[in-house]
Amino acid sequence: MSILCGLPLVECVYCLACARWAWKRCLHTAGHDSENWGFATAEEFEPIPRLCRYILAVYEDDLRHPLWAPPGGYGISPDLLLLKKTYEDTRGRAPPYILYLDHEHEDIVFAIRGLNLAKESDYAVLLDNKLGKKKYDGGYVHNGLLKAAGWVLDSECEVLRELVAKHPNYTLTFVGHSLGAGVAAMLTMVVVQNRDRLGNIDRKRVRCYAIAPARCMSLNLAVRYADVINSVVLQDDFLPRTATPLEDIFKSLFCLPCLLCLRCMRDTCIPEEKMLRDPRRLYAPGRLYHIVERKPFRMGRFPPVVRTAVPVDGRFEHIVLSCNATSDHAIIWIEKEAQRALDLMLEKDQPMEPPAKQKMERQETLTRHNDEYKAALQRAKTLDVPHAYTPPSEYGTFDDEGDENSTRSQGESSNKSSVDESWDALIERHFDKDEHGHTVLKKE
Repeated sequence: MSILCGLPLVECVYCLACARWAWKRCLHTAGHDSENWGFATAEEFEPIPRLCRYILAVYEDDLRHPLWAPPGGYGISPDLLLLKKTYEDTRGRAPPYILYLDHEHEDIVFAIRGLNLAKESDYAVLLDNKLGKKKYDGGYVHNGLLKAAGWVLDSECEVLRELVAKHPNYTLTFVGHSLGAGVAAMLTMVVVQNRDRLGNIDRKRVRCYAIAPARCMSLNLAVRYADVINSVVLQDDFLPRTATPLEDIFKSLFCLPCLLCLRCMRDTCIPEEKMLRDPRRLYAPGRLYHIVERKPFRMGRFPPVVRTAVPVDGRFEHIVLSCNATSDHAIIWIEKEAQRALDLMLEKDQPMEPPAKQKMERQETLTRHNDEYKAALQRAKTLDVPHAYTPPSEYGTFDDEGDENSTRSQGESSNKSSVDESWDALIERHFDKDEHGHTVLKKE
């Protein structure tokens, strides 16, 4: 009887929790995620629309006779396409990809396509993971994506090493969409950790653009690799916000309402501070670029703006209840809106600035990115993020070395002066000056 009396109370608590969750979700819009971020410049955002077109080119069977080319084409010269691997070539161990030598932008581009809903091998890569299953470089990563990245590097290591050595002034860019974005991010991490396999390539030459990525690395790694990995998210895209492990979502398709109810209760009862301290929780990687084109309670699309930051807390933690949550994940829409945003940025920059001012603005952007990167690392340390990395002070190492060198020099100076004093005393005891000023041995 007591149990039956307690059931209405449990139901009330459950309903209140669901109501609170729904209220927060209905009021939360995608613009809130990045409202405090800075605006991206045209120079730093310029590669993204072009790289999106390179990803779209992976879907073509013959680039000389394309079937789904966007307006203006893919911007790829078929003669400079060095590699094109299909599912048959990868044997399902990784998504299809291309390797393109972009002489115009001095770039070696490795582009990976997104999830193919008709391929079981892609699901196998995606579902090969459990919470906390794989540790890497002091954090946790998605096991299936890391294995796919390792296989790709083993397969194409020789080709990449030759290209990097042949074109020492070119950057090496890994880019992918959705599933391919996760593989590209993991591949970038593996390359940075094993630069000797590519002829000790400089870290500054390696970069990654993950378009609509899945959550694939723990928070400490997501912040630490923000200097080489960039993630691009269009408005309400659901995948970078999906904290529930993807393998659980796909395995629970037949009981999705039950999963959503449990998710609702957990989001209501667990504070964000506790989530940040879970070292196994995965996040979207690197620096984030958020393309915002819609406003709350407004119809239609507005001129897109791009905000960027290296956030630690508030890193796309909430799913947005929106009818565009899935369409914003499509690479076609991302390419269109990214190009619109870039065109608007370039219009604002007209008339063309002189080269000296452009160079100064480029340096200011690099300085701002470096400052934001260091601030994010420090913020992660402040919030007690597990295994957070704090870079040494710019002058701390030199101060330590200076103290050590100072102590060493003082010791050497003391030893030298004592030696000089002993020799002077010895000379004075046994030698003397004659009338012509010559040193002669004293007579005993």
